Amino acid sequence: MPDYWLDLFSGRTWEEFLQAGGEVSGFRERRWAAVSRIKVGDVLLCYMTGVSRFVGALEVIKPGYRDTSPIWDEEHFPCRLGVKALLTLTAETAVPILELRDRLSIFDPDRQNAWTGRVRGSPSRWKAADGEAVMAALREATVHPVNRPVDRLKFEQRPKALRATKLKTDVTIPPPDDEPAPSEAEPREATEHTEIQWLLLKLGSDIGFDVWAARGDRNREWKGHRFTDLAKYRTQLPRQFDEATNRTIENIDVIWLKGNSIVSAFEIESTTSVYSGLLRMSDLIAMQPNLNIPLYIVAPDDRRSRVFSEINRPTFARLSPPLSRTCRFIAFSSFREWINRYASVLQYLRPDFLMELSESCEPEEAS
Repeated sequence: MPDYWLDLFSGRTWEEFLQAGGEVSGFRERRWAAVSRIKVGDVLLCYMTGVSRFVGALEVIKPGYRDTSPIWDEEHFPCRLGVKALLTLTAETAVPILELRDRLSIFDPDRQNAWTGRVRGSPSRWKAADGEAVMAALREATVHPVNRPVDRLKFEQRPKALRATKLKTDVTIPPPDDEPAPSEAEPREATEHTEIQWLLLKLGSDIGFDVWAARGDRNREWKGHRFTDLAKYRTQLPRQFDEATNRTIENIDVIWLKGNSIVSAFEIESTTSVYSGLLRMSDLIAMQPNLNIPLYIVAPDDRRSRVFSEINRPTFARLSPPLSRTCRFIAFSSFREWINRYASVLQYLRPDFLMELSESCEPEEAS
């Protein structure tokens, strides 16, 4: 029986792999120890980062070797394996990992985001049962393909591992909380912030959750719709935490609740520093390290690199767990598009749809 190994690709490197003939998979030099353990006959499970889908499976036909012949544009990936394709799909017909949540052991019902740590680096060995489950899903998708739209920003994004040096050096000094934003930016930021806050509140309410807006925002409205008019709007938060934690929670932009449990928390960052929301998130983790709440930063597309840079700065990386592991990113454009696409079926959604809509902020490996 073959061993199964995870093999990460970005949308770009998957296309480059296929254009080169689909006969060589490569990894970074520091992965040589793992590559050298992979045997002829083992199977590589190809996972496309960004869109979070399994896109194929490769059989190893040549053991590990080093080579820098050009295949990929941005990096050599010199630790290589000779492979032949067993199954290949397009990004649109690939299998979303969340559709396998009931079949893979990497999913922990008590820790909603824990599985993301298992798709951060490659090659990594997977349990036989998990490998067989992925293979079965890929075969089904080959015979009965389902076309699912792909967010092009996620497909085309540059792998975060290739941005590592920027993440380490691009550090900003946050402005004081009372420092006003430039006057010409205020209308755009206030309007976009209120729009996204309203959409998140309404989405949570439509799905069936109670919703909370930051205490200072409760009297806001968007195009004549007052936040407090939502059927599931809450005026009080659960009081199971200490006073300091409660003060932090009540200032988070949007919270979804089920009874006394927080389902998800969102910070909307359209200001230049993208820092105040991250501080609230980090305070929450520092004060309640065992609190398992999915956290999301929602920001304009052109702030994406700033969010990733800030969230990986040492202050947040040294938290336990690191903020980048517990907080995910949602782009304004993706969120608006998603709302429009699924408006008619919102009441049937489960909250883990946010995992597909969002993207991890952790540095990742992708060949």
